[in-house]
Amino acid sequence: MSASPSPRQTPRYETVRHLVFGSIPAVQSTIKLLYRLNYAEPNDWSQPMPTGQPNEVMVVLTKKVRR
Repeated sequence: MSASPSPRQTPRYETVRHLVFGSIPAVQSTIKLLYRLNYAEPNDWSQPMPTGQPNEVMVVLTKKVRR
């Protein structure tokens, strides 16, 4: 018999990416809100990257979530 755990016993995780676009204040506000909701630490997000649109940046959060 195999000693490996069954799929029901082992949590399955999947990587998801969140992209947030907006002005720097709006993006920072969203990051703070998600932190207050215990979803992600502010340092888990990428640095703001310009999108080429006036007054718009993009940040990325990569997170593992249970399926």
